[in-house]
Amino acid sequence: MDVIGSIFLLLLSSPLIGICGLLVRLQDGGPAIHRRRVIGKAGEFDALKLRTMRSDADEVLARDPLLRKLFEINFKLKDDPRITPLGRLLRRTSLDELPQLWNVLKGEMSLVGPRMISPQELARYGDAAWIFGALKPGLTGYWQVEGRHGVSYEERVAMDWSYVENWSLLNDVKILCKTPWRVLRGMGAF
Repeated sequence: MDVIGSIFLLLLSSPLIGICGLLVRLQDGGPAIHRRRVIGKAGEFDALKLRTMRSDADEVLARDPLLRKLFEINFKLKDDPRITPLGRLLRRTSLDELPQLWNVLKGEMSLVGPRMISPQELARYGDAAWIFGALKPGLTGYWQVEGRHGVSYEERVAMDWSYVENWSLLNDVKILCKTPWRVLRGMGAF
């Protein structure tokens, strides 16, 4: 399902990925693709995303202790000053995630699974860290369609745990069916 689905969706979305990538490059000359180091079932890998932040985003975070402290709470900032105007649109519509279809095709991710996390976040999962060895992270998942950024980090961990413990093909199909509606409504996206 992952291979067939990712091939179909890549063929369908390639023109859109190309146009969005060109717009990202034109905004500031920086790279169109951002590689985010994440934890997968087989170890760490680079998840691909359209770049939504300024080219100097890491330096901005490093220079601002308050911003860095807020970031470390949920590994996300609601009003992140590093995000470009185009990046806000890409995130709100989840178009920035489309390059991850390549990660799905390569077998590093699944269409549906627990939310990908960075190596720095793994400690926040505590006793639930085992789930990243159980299933591949998903392009979408239970947290993305039922909570997204409207829940606390602890609730997110519980949602990922529940998803893995109750995994079924039927649940994955339900999540896949809910995803376009949630994306179109921009629920919890920032």
